[in-house]
Amino acid sequence: MENHQKYMDLAIDLAKRGRGQVNPNPLVGAVIVKDNVIIGSGYHEKFGGLHAERQALAACTQSAAGATLYVTLEPCCHHGKTPPCTEAIIDNRISRVVIGSSDPNPLVSGKGIEILRQQGITVITGVRETTCQEMNAVFFHYIKNRTPYVLMKYAMTLDGKIATRTGKSKWITGEEARAVVHQTRNEYTGIMVGVNTILKDDPQLTCRIDSGRNPSRIICDTHLRTPLSSRVVAAARKIPTYLATSSRDQKKIKRFEIMGCKILEVPPAGDHLNLQELMVQLGQEGIDSILLEGGGALNFSALKSDIVNKLQVYLAPKIFGGAAAKTPVEGSGVGLPSEAFQFTDRKIKIFGEDICLEYVKR
Repeated sequence: MENHQKYMDLAIDLAKRGRGQVNPNPLVGAVIVKDNVIIGSGYHEKFGGLHAERQALAACTQSAAGATLYVTLEPCCHHGKTPPCTEAIIDNRISRVVIGSSDPNPLVSGKGIEILRQQGITVITGVRETTCQEMNAVFFHYIKNRTPYVLMKYAMTLDGKIATRTGKSKWITGEEARAVVHQTRNEYTGIMVGVNTILKDDPQLTCRIDSGRNPSRIICDTHLRTPLSSRVVAAARKIPTYLATSSRDQKKIKRFEIMGCKILEVPPAGDHLNLQELMVQLGQEGIDSILLEGGGALNFSALKSDIVNKLQVYLAPKIFGGAAAKTPVEGSGVGLPSEAFQFTDRKIKIFGEDICLEYVKR
């Protein structure tokens, strides 16, 4: 008896190996099965490289004629950096294609499936569809909206504090949880903080794992208060660094540009930047995803501006106490419980003594 879900799960596991390497392309895995034996498998390894289907075909130990291809995303049917995967499937005489999710890209959506069916290939869709779509939430959002997918992340104590009353925050969580955060930095193309984080912590905002990819740094700095001596500015020629500002002080702007920073002129929205407009500009820069590691003020602005797509809360078994100790979301807050920002689809992960609560925007 055939087990479509088993082979699709293998393709999903393969696809995840491309995390941090394929943006703004999707994560895709493929498995080729003939006479109940896997004869080839592959995944999209890096942006500009072969797609998963072609990787799997290249790895085949025997002819793929008459075989079944399991692929997590609808095969492409247009010329991009590589030729259409539909052509390779047809040329190799695959007889059946089992697809996890259709592709939201207008260049592909439904067209790849139709081309295969026109060639007499049996196509089965929707196998592990939800899992395949969740895996590519960033790609799906970016291809539809042309703005970055935003993950708000913060670590807090059991009493909801992100720093002590003296402003100290290193470290709230343990090493295992912090290592996972650096994996997330590797996967997302941008990391965003407010200028107060730069002034207080002078962070590098880099990915500190072996062979990791540093995300582009985005500083929300309404009045250009970022010090020229800060570590993000000092490394701006090596790591793309954006200063989003409403300042029109050309002398200041020129100094940052000389250091290698890119200035994004963003209109204000009340007492902060218009974050919706900033997302549009960052999308135009090719940034498909942002890890938001802001303080309380930026986090509230992001929620109020409705740019947050996903929430990760790392909860440490500690209590700081103190009315003056910082909390993860500040600003003016909401007036009524019914006005709360709502999240859903809870997932719970455990890293050492810490817990990670994960939700998506309702």
